[in-house]
Amino acid sequence: MVRATLAVVALVALVYPSSVAGLWPLPRSLQTGSQALTLSSSFSIDSAFTAPDDLKSAISRTLDYVRKDKHERLVVGRGSADASKIKSAPSLNKLSLQLESKTPLSIAQEAIKPFESRDESYTLTVPVNGDAILRANSTLGLFRGLTTFTQLWYTAGDAVYTIEAPITITDKPAYPYRGLMLDTARNFFPVADIKRTLDAMSWVKINTFHWHVVDSQSFPLQIAAFPELSQKGAYSATEVYTPEDVKDIITYAGERGIDVIVEFDVPGHTSIISKSHSDFIACPEAAPWSQFANEPPAGQLRLASPSVISFVQSLFSSLADQFPSRYISTGGDEVNLNCYNKDADTQAQLKKNGQNLEQALSTFVLKIHSTLKGKGKTPVVWEEMVIDHPVGVSNDTIVMVWISSANVRAVVNKGYRVVHAPSDYFYLVSGGWVGNNIPGNSWCDPFKTWQKAYSFNPLANLTAAQTPLVLGGQHLLWAEQSDPSNLDSIVWPRAAASAEVFWTGANQPSGKPRNVDEALPRLHDIRYRFVQRGVKAVALQPLWCALRPGVCNLQA
Repeated sequence: MVRATLAVVALVALVYPSSVAGLWPLPRSLQTGSQALTLSSSFSIDSAFTAPDDLKSAISRTLDYVRKDKHERLVVGRGSADASKIKSAPSLNKLSLQLESKTPLSIAQEAIKPFESRDESYTLTVPVNGDAILRANSTLGLFRGLTTFTQLWYTAGDAVYTIEAPITITDKPAYPYRGLMLDTARNFFPVADIKRTLDAMSWVKINTFHWHVVDSQSFPLQIAAFPELSQKGAYSATEVYTPEDVKDIITYAGERGIDVIVEFDVPGHTSIISKSHSDFIACPEAAPWSQFANEPPAGQLRLASPSVISFVQSLFSSLADQFPSRYISTGGDEVNLNCYNKDADTQAQLKKNGQNLEQALSTFVLKIHSTLKGKGKTPVVWEEMVIDHPVGVSNDTIVMVWISSANVRAVVNKGYRVVHAPSDYFYLVSGGWVGNNIPGNSWCDPFKTWQKAYSFNPLANLTAAQTPLVLGGQHLLWAEQSDPSNLDSIVWPRAAASAEVFWTGANQPSGKPRNVDEALPRLHDIRYRFVQRGVKAVALQPLWCALRPGVCNLQA
């Protein structure tokens, strides 16, 4: 069985030949040879079982990738020296998929299982003679293995080949959560851009799309029970996500092994709701905004109002019906107390309820979470809900740490499961967006390089007993300075760094720490493969450096 095998191979030291430079993220175990092998012109992928439709589609895409990538090896001469080896090389005719489960679920069904139930493990064997075999316990594991298979092959003329056969890979992720957050409220991203991003995520085995879909600036999400929110809150009638769009995105993501976790950030970050429900929002667009919010426009839900609580509970109930993921984020960051202190309605309601502000916040959040749990959902919150405010969310709540990586320990000390999302490592934004700010630097400067993200240790400052509380982590794109024009270049290939951090873990299976020098040639390779597939990932170095690993280092 795949799972039993993994316990053994995790102890095997890895040796990565320089020419196997395209595998990302780093497999848990890899053995290679030194013989050339080509793909037959009639190469096929067959399954020994009745494959679900989304696995059939994945097989079709895999065939397209290996035939159409036209990706030459990143070496001087771009692989021209391989010609003689290729000419006499045997051909691989077939990849056979074998599934341990007798009742296969679809990739999409596997992708939305609870974190602890997902199985993404696989083994892949590519011999010099005979058929290649991909084995897994689930269709999701098979999909991850197909992704790896596409990274083994290069082109030279009409040949698709490797010079490292035979190849044996045994693999599984270190963490169940490997995500990318996209903010579609500050600026709108069409469905096509989101789908292209989902494709790229799947190519590096990112399995969670954290969709920060609405915020104070706009409400582009159409919710059938609350049509007024997008009618009054979207930037325009065309900059909306219809129920059909949402279903399309969820389906597209699921086919690629990606869970879609939606976020509706409350009670802050909700000013836009004042356009349709003016009595629900405290200090709407109050000025100067910096006294009432962390970002314009000011305005947040009147959290002590029973009618507001009922409204928000109904809204989250609708979201729970619309999004099949087991997880929904209620946010909870950047609650501005000054706004509530100066809001007469909130103060009157607090007096009527016999509550202070923190007690009202606790009531507000816990009622929403009760609604979600009644729908079979697990709430996700930002770190303030367990560090800054005594809300008392239940210990099954998942906490995203964003302010600083140093705050993780305070969260796990309280027994909460954590997702790493720290601004000091994984924020993709850079520069200042405030109009008259001459220095122009945002609070999350300096720019976070892929190297910085790659250096992250998911278990830093944690005890052995606390390590199971780490679910994984993600890169985040807040869209104050991003829209479709720079989406690809802002995200890729930087977000691939965290994909490997949380697939491979703090160390390589050999016990050695992850190494930037070793990673760079592989990251170059996946970047060029992205470009071949239509994702405009930014260059990491001049091509001259990419063809000569290490020679552009400062020490070279």
